[in-house]
Amino acid sequence: MPAIFYYRHTVQPDEIDNLNHANNVAYVQWLQDAAVAHSLARGWSPERYLALGIGWVVRSHTIEYIRPARLGDEIVVQTWVADFKKVTSRRRYRIYRVEDGVLLAQAETLWAFVTYATGQPTRIHPDVVASFELPGSDPPPYQPGDLKMVRA
Repeated sequence: MPAIFYYRHTVQPDEIDNLNHANNVAYVQWLQDAAVAHSLARGWSPERYLALGIGWVVRSHTIEYIRPARLGDEIVVQTWVADFKKVTSRRRYRIYRVEDGVLLAQAETLWAFVTYATGQPTRIHPDVVASFELPGSDPPPYQPGDLKMVRA
């Protein structure tokens, strides 16, 4: 089970702001979409979490915007789980333009594991922890031509 997950997306017209580049809110959506897709690929669908009455909520996002994404750009979000604590997990991301491998942004999300009915933090389910490999260090950057590693 690979520790690093790749999520592809093409920048859409509704993600473009009045400065003619992807709005900062779109980046947050891409982070969430990549995290959910990674979880799903590891066997943890939103429905599975709901059935157990436990799952993830965001405590914080940190994003560094480096270069703008433009309409029609194909981007790839490289993401991995950096750590698990008792009730939190840190996930990291890098967003690249697929065509030339330019780094557009890097980010980190602190997720908290909660009981949905109460919103109270709870210990991360051991089956969730077992489903994700931790890479141990930051992965190498995405390179153009790495599409074989990137999920459509």
